[in-house]
Order: sequence, then C-alpha cells, then structure tokens
Amino acid sequence: MKKITVLSLLLLTHTLTFSQNSTVWNGKKCAVALTYDDALLVHLDNVIPVMDSFGLKGTFYLSGYFPGFVNNIPRWRAAAVHGHELANHTLFHPCDGDRPGREWVKPANDLSKYTVQRMTDEIRMTNILLKTLDGQSTRTFAYPCGDTKIGDVDYFKTVEGDFVAARGTKSEMKPITEINFADIGSYAINGQTGEQLIELVKKAQETNSLLVFLFHGVGGGHSLNVALAEHNKLVRYLKQHESDIWVAPFIEVAQYAKTHQSKHK
Repeated sequence: MKKITVLSLLLLTHTLTFSQNSTVWNGKKCAVALTYDDALLVHLDNVIPVMDSFGLKGTFYLSGYFPGFVNNIPRWRAAAVHGHELANHTLFHPCDGDRPGREWVKPANDLSKYTVQRMTDEIRMTNILLKTLDGQSTRTFAYPCGDTKIGDVDYFKTVEGDFVAARGTKSEMKPITEINFADIGSYAINGQTGEQLIELVKKAQETNSLLVFLFHGVGGGHSLNVALAEHNKLVRYLKQHESDIWVAPFIEVAQYAKTHQSKHK
C-alpha cells in the first residue's frame, strides 16, 4: 500500500511539474516576440495597422539617422502610445566592414573603426532620443548586423546595465531557464511563407520556448523581405492561438524571464 502511495505522489509531482513547465510563459505554452529592424516606413504603413487590428504589440528597433525614423517621428510616438515597444538599434547602425560580404558598409559607419567609447556614447544617446518619444527609461537593444564585438571586445558589456536585454541574430529558441539576456537568439526572416513562420511557432509551443522573429521589410522596403500576406498569416495564427501563445513586446518577455530566473536560482 505504501509503495502505491509513494508512486502516486511521484506521479502527481511529475504531473504538476510538467503542467507548470508547459505554462511557464505567463500561463501560456510559449512566448513570441515580433521584432522589426531599421525604422522602415513599411512598419508604420503595413505592420502596425495589422497588429493593432488584432490587438497584438511588437518591438521596433530604431536607428536615429534612418530616414524612416527622421521623417516619421510623430508616427513612432503614436506607436508607443498604442503599446508598441520603441527599442535601441544605435544612432548610426554601424556594422563590421572587415567581414566578408560587407563591402556595402560605409567607412563612417564601419564598426571595426569604432572605439568602444564611441559606441557606448552613441548607444546611450539613442536611449535619450527614444525617451523623448515615449518617456520610458527601460529599454532593450539589438546588435546592428548581429555584430557583437569591436575587435575582441564585447562592446555591450559597457552598457549592459542600461538595458533589460539584447537581441542577437543566432537562430535559436530557448526555454525560460536557459536564456542569455545579453544575446537572445532570433530568427531572421527573408522570403519565408506564412506556413514556414507558423511551423516555428509550433516548435516553440512544443518545446515551451521563447521565439523571437526578426523582420526587416514587410511587403517591401528592404532587401530582406517577407510578403505582407505571409506575415499576416503568422499574425492571424498567433491571434487564433493566444490561449497557448503569449505574444508581447520583447522587453516584456525579457523582464518576465529575468524575474522567473531570479526566483528559481
């Protein structure tokens, strides 16, 4: 009889643990963050209206000198008012021009020619710029071109305390206990179908993971692009399955995961 009781308790404990793990993301099976880079006009024209119509909120990584930012400041401010995250993608979007295939990098914006101090100053200046739009002091960061170093120095370490988290470009989804907040992986989207995007979400649901999408062009606007209709299939799926999927701005998901990790150390 005792053996049966112990076995029953073990099974109950296992069931409860599995149940907690399978709804660890704010009561949902997984978390999805929709992120959009480079302050493109198509984000304002194509993305935000669709997301607002479904009641979903995204994260927009803005660089201060891009025309899509400079020429649309009131519209970005309105996006923040409606609950979208305005996030830091540096002032001038410097990328490492020394890497293969980077001939397009302008000398003035070549990260390999930067000092860490210059990068630090420009990142912090971008935070001030964004604060004038949304009044927020907490922020997330995304590495331009996925480049994390100046020479052999991880430049983000100098500003890490200024941010909740940073988004990288490694194609990976992690459970809540394994997230590295200095370099959270994301899936860069370029030409995929809606069905392929949804398959990624289904994998996140199965593995109780955080899935971050990295979009540039949506219905045009960038050489890295996804058709608007395919993007909207994904958004529609997320809305239809919101009982299982927590869709939130990147900063909210990162804050939630940080709190969870601190409680379960």
